[in-house]
Amino acid sequence: MHLVDVQNIKRSFNSVQALDGVSFSVQKGEIFGLLGPNGAGKTTTVRIMTGVLRPDSGRVLITGREISPAASDIRRMVGVVPQQITVYEELTALDNLVFWGKLYGLSGSTLRERIRDLLELVGLDTRAKDRVATYSGGMKRRLNLCMGLIHNPQLLILDEPTLGIDPQARLLLLERVREIAEAGTGVVYTTHYLEEAESICNRIAIIDHGRVLALGTLQDLLTQIKHRDLIRVSGHFNPEIDRERFSRIDNVNLKTVEQELAVFEVSTGSTTTDAIGAILQMIPRSYSISVEKPTLQSLFIQLTGRELRDQ
Repeated sequence: MHLVDVQNIKRSFNSVQALDGVSFSVQKGEIFGLLGPNGAGKTTTVRIMTGVLRPDSGRVLITGREISPAASDIRRMVGVVPQQITVYEELTALDNLVFWGKLYGLSGSTLRERIRDLLELVGLDTRAKDRVATYSGGMKRRLNLCMGLIHNPQLLILDEPTLGIDPQARLLLLERVREIAEAGTGVVYTTHYLEEAESICNRIAIIDHGRVLALGTLQDLLTQIKHRDLIRVSGHFNPEIDRERFSRIDNVNLKTVEQELAVFEVSTGSTTTDAIGAILQMIPRSYSISVEKPTLQSLFIQLTGRELRDQ
């Protein structure tokens, strides 16, 4: 039995179809990446998975039982670390975790041991009695992770957990997420950093316009584009005019053209060389051009027509 089964969930808001039949599963001990551009349906999916929102149709099962706003016992199986840091900065880390632990009904030695273990896990045990206002951004992110784990959930949902922190803090937090999954917790991981998804996720789903466009291991996904290259051109473009010009290039698929970037897809081999030659004839010499071999980023652009970090 899967830890989580998301079964054909649909949800609309007035005339907007936010989700249109999203399905996937998450196993115990798995880090499952949920990737998509802004407005793709990730947030609505997460809200339904946490029982905050009901789907119009379909359902989400946690250990075989359906989650809903009324199913408080099932919702307690889920821990959430939101994109916004949710800590009380005038309190100490210890006081923050005591407060959240008591909200989940923990107390006494059980709560004390849980707090000790979590602070050691994220390397904050020596700063436990310091006010959170004195913490760096990375330390606050790690404390936020502890708060999502305080009640020992079976499923942990991480929404952009490394946003705004330095590379060293990011590596430390990612390593802790790996350890949490290795201990048996299922993790759903959303991020705008594709390199994070490539390095940490066991499986990945790419979602856009409320639909899952691709799902599988990184190797499964890259197999879909193994014979395709991306040509990236940086410069200054008029999207409306250049889109029409570039679309006339033979054997080249224009994926996107923005004010400072144009991306083309071609078949690997001689077609790439021919395409570069044709593109060079249409752009100023000052523009830069590069070729990108198949990556998660190139698959993402192929499926959605835009980069994940597009805002």
